[in-house]
Amino acid sequence: MTRLTPISLALMTVGLTLSSAMAATHDMQGMDHSQMQSMGDFQMQPAAPTESRTPIPVLTDADRAAVFASPGGHKVHDSALNYYFLADKLEWQDADDGSTLVWDLSGWVGGDIDRLWLRSEGERSNGKTEDAEVQALWGHAISPWWDVVSGVRQDFKPGAPQTWAAFGVQGMALYNFEAEATAFIGEAGQTAARLEGDYDILLTNRLILQPTAELNVYGKNDPQRGIGSGLSNTEAGLRLRYEIRREFAPYVGVTWYRTYGKTADYATNEGEDRSETRLVLGVRLWF
Repeated sequence: MTRLTPISLALMTVGLTLSSAMAATHDMQGMDHSQMQSMGDFQMQPAAPTESRTPIPVLTDADRAAVFASPGGHKVHDSALNYYFLADKLEWQDADDGSTLVWDLSGWVGGDIDRLWLRSEGERSNGKTEDAEVQALWGHAISPWWDVVSGVRQDFKPGAPQTWAAFGVQGMALYNFEAEATAFIGEAGQTAARLEGDYDILLTNRLILQPTAELNVYGKNDPQRGIGSGLSNTEAGLRLRYEIRREFAPYVGVTWYRTYGKTADYATNEGEDRSETRLVLGVRLWF
């Protein structure tokens, strides 16, 4: 076998390079004028523009002020005055001694932290008011879900009118359970406490089942009003409402009322039942 020297390898490399160059020149000579012009255009494209043809104007102080202008309406922790009213119970009840009209109303006016709360509840049987009260309370938010309240409660029935000082808390507990706990100090040293709660069970987006409960406790006997010391009475209800609109919802349900201890004795002396179950028909409103 013949051994190639470095000089021979160099000469062979130069020869191959010249052959490739001559072949490329021959290929270019075979191109027509339009093909060569297209290649030239591709190779000579200008660089991409660095500025927009329509430059964005520089921001001014007026532009910034327009963006951060404060819109009108309700804000968090602002001074806007708002209100809310709820007729949670406005219903007819089929009582043992005749039909009864029952109401439970509440509402507030104020801001996000401090509000004036108004409550009223009672019932009328056969055209006569059997029980009626009004509360005016100042509420202060201590968390996003809870308020402390204080104010006055005025009883009109039963018996002679009576005024109470009221203190309590209200808000939403776990799983959207709404609760109220209020203590009262009345005239002549009478004391009382009331616990209320309700919970909405959504069967559908508009059909809602609402269990409710109320418990009343008094510090001493009050024969004039038929109230005994200790646990006086409880009331539990179950109402099924249909929200035709969120603000308007008719409902049907049942309620159980029971008295205890001395209060039950007073009811028996007046010819009233210690416990009673009633069918209810009503409407729930809010705005």
